[in-house]
Amino acid sequence: MIRSLLLLTLSAGFLAAAPTNIVFVITDDQGYGDLGCTGNPIIKTPNIDKLASESSGLSDYHVGPTCSPTRCSLLTGHWTNRTGVWHTIMGRSMLRENEVTVGQMFKDGGYETGMFGKWHLGDNYPYRPEDRGFTEVYRHGGGGVGQTPDVWDNAYFDGSYFHNGKIVPAKGFCTDVFFDQANAFITDCAKEKKPFLAYISLNAPHSPLHAPQKYLDMYKDQSDKIAAFYGMITNIDDNVGKTRELVKSLGIEKDTIFIFTTDNGSAAGTKIFNAGMRAGKGSPYDGGHRVPFFIHWPAGGLTNEHDVDELTHMVDIVPTLLELTGVKKPEAVKFDGLSIANLLDPKKDVEWPERFVISDSQRVRDPIKWRGSAVMSKKYRLINGKELYEIAADPGQRNNIAKDHPEVVETMREFYDKWWAELEPTFSQTTEIYLGHPDHPEVTLTAHDWIQKIYPPWHQGSVRGALRAQEKEDPKHIGYWATKVVRDGKYRVSLRRWPAESGAGINEALPAGKGVPGPSEAFRETPGKGIEATHATLRIDGKDLETKPVPAKAAEVSFETELKKGSYQFSPVFKLKTGEVGAYYAIITWLE
Repeated sequence: MIRSLLLLTLSAGFLAAAPTNIVFVITDDQGYGDLGCTGNPIIKTPNIDKLASESSGLSDYHVGPTCSPTRCSLLTGHWTNRTGVWHTIMGRSMLRENEVTVGQMFKDGGYETGMFGKWHLGDNYPYRPEDRGFTEVYRHGGGGVGQTPDVWDNAYFDGSYFHNGKIVPAKGFCTDVFFDQANAFITDCAKEKKPFLAYISLNAPHSPLHAPQKYLDMYKDQSDKIAAFYGMITNIDDNVGKTRELVKSLGIEKDTIFIFTTDNGSAAGTKIFNAGMRAGKGSPYDGGHRVPFFIHWPAGGLTNEHDVDELTHMVDIVPTLLELTGVKKPEAVKFDGLSIANLLDPKKDVEWPERFVISDSQRVRDPIKWRGSAVMSKKYRLINGKELYEIAADPGQRNNIAKDHPEVVETMREFYDKWWAELEPTFSQTTEIYLGHPDHPEVTLTAHDWIQKIYPPWHQGSVRGALRAQEKEDPKHIGYWATKVVRDGKYRVSLRRWPAESGAGINEALPAGKGVPGPSEAFRETPGKGIEATHATLRIDGKDLETKPVPAKAAEVSFETELKKGSYQFSPVFKLKTGEVGAYYAIITWLE
């Protein structure tokens, strides 16, 4: 055990007599206004409200406007665009292999590290959570239950999930399942007296909007959409309460940091209550990226409501956790954020430096300067490099004062220009899926990660619907998988219309799957179209290497090819009676 776990931890005025555990809960698409404690008059969140009353809270805290970008910064302390994650699909949601996660830092510091729920930073080596420092992993695939990399036909109830790389079935609502798995991990660590980091990263309340019926019934006076959205949040709230009670019953509450936060602005609740902010998820205005953050830690004196109104950012969280726990920062890592440990301490009067931070929403294949951007100071917000708002006087960001304060605009633009110039050279460093690595000799590629300008089939509904995702004037498949062969040898490439676990043939049509409670259709409710493929073609680096006929009832067409170490663009296709479509799934196996 490293020194920081054997000695008293002294940092930022905090004194801990034992190793400090961390329970970190982050929800998906829940905004600042989607809590009772922030003023929502309808939603029922008594447990999170109680946590807020017993915590230091950040009231001017900002993240990315969408999910993957927030998660990569939270886990690394780096700007999203620096990590290669500026989108949620198209190969731009995979965390570059050179990034060191908080999971790796705490694992190296002697901690057990668990990840539960939504990862959304890569589904193949070396981008999976088990490759990035997490010792216990229980998750769905892609960015949500039922997305293309997820287990086939998954919905929010009674799904199957990846447990340390193996598919296992589960019973119950997904949020309950993820908390149950996290609670089992916490219990085991407590009984074995091992310090732990439990990262509970939820897909709820992200659409599709599904919830257990009893939670839908709590909001009968609301629209079906709000009833489901708020019902999912109240379900999360119940689980937060259960996990806090578990931590108490295990006798580890004093030495456990408990955090609750969310990943971006509200996706559904802004018309009900948005705390006076403009817009929601995906927006550069505050409603898109200002979110709640509460941290409770009895041993550190964080037990009473303490509002931190200084400007803080997701890049600040990792350096803060390291300082609070005494876990050592890797020497080669330089954070983009600052430790806010002193700000969290209610006993300290802190002179916080004037600073600028940035949140931007790219959601394109390659980053575009100023796109969906907010440059922020404590006093001002510069939106898209053009609009300026004084946030305290105008929290709804309605009165653009850029013409009145050109000197402020110039200063904030200069900061952004330097930020962009520093990061832009990294944009060409494509995250490549490894082929032939001994730790992952068989790799499943999915259409979710096709790199192209048009949105690929990122969820199973679009796969079922046989979405081609092509330019209208060009019937040729335009996407590719960026791969890196790490071992010379012979490889088998198996092309599939449906994933292996489906058991379906390439040209087979599939019936619609069962629905689940809630107003949204599950992705599996879309009937699966047959594509009438005639041939399969192995295309690498734009060259058609081999074409084979598609046998009747075949589930896959396989090719063998010799590959040398290096980078390759894989874009295999099925030839149709008219045009072609990319292979929605490909399994690549190192043979010898």
